[in-house]
Amino acid sequence: MKKCVLLWGCFLIISSASCKRKKYTEVVEVPLPSKEQKVTLGVPDDVKAQEGAFELVKLPFGYDALQPDIDALTMETHYSKHYLTYTNNLNQLLSGTDLEPLPITEIFKKLDISNVDLKNNLGGYYNHSLYFDILTPKGQAQPKDSLAATIDRDFGSFDSFKNQFIDATGKVFGSGWTWLIVNKSGKLEITNTVNQDNPLMPRAEVPGKPILGIDLWEHAYYLEYQNRRKKYVESVFKHINWDKVAEKFEEAITP
Repeated sequence: MKKCVLLWGCFLIISSASCKRKKYTEVVEVPLPSKEQKVTLGVPDDVKAQEGAFELVKLPFGYDALQPDIDALTMETHYSKHYLTYTNNLNQLLSGTDLEPLPITEIFKKLDISNVDLKNNLGGYYNHSLYFDILTPKGQAQPKDSLAATIDRDFGSFDSFKNQFIDATGKVFGSGWTWLIVNKSGKLEITNTVNQDNPLMPRAEVPGKPILGIDLWEHAYYLEYQNRRKKYVESVFKHINWDKVAEKFEEAITP
């Protein structure tokens, strides 16, 4: 069932500086609602990628399920416009190539980072897939079991980890991501990347296997938070599915 929301002067802003430095299909133009205009929201199950190697990660809740922390229009635009565009672009770029049948981790290993279109759409697809996969309407306050113990070991405590992670998001200039990764030594580490880069890419400044990532592009938060990025990140922490993060952690440490 479609739901209607009443929007009061919402304004979607995409960083013009980010737009200027990209030569590939990146920003999706979305008609902006005028004041008091009713906007009909769809449902995630209606969003389908074009046929190709990769599909969208299923969003098992409605666009309004994370309100008031993440507003419904932002979730719909983020999922059904930005994420979908990355997915379709990636499938088109891979079509008919030797990379098409490979798992995404193998594509990263073979990635020619001078191929800007492929690099950015591959990163855009992978990064958003991870982001949407770890969100949940009712997040757990903290992780459990081995992940909790490893966070305590590598950061001192969960609160210390959370503070360090949120501090790291403030160090991303412009658009990018903050990650929790398992590094080459098997330890947990926090790192940042710009644009749609991630720690799996060749020549990553801090390589590793991501288990948690938070999108710091303005399209992820600007309607609700404007320049208050830290507040947005704090809100995302309320909706992290730590069981999902723990699954990714176990996969990352398995030889």
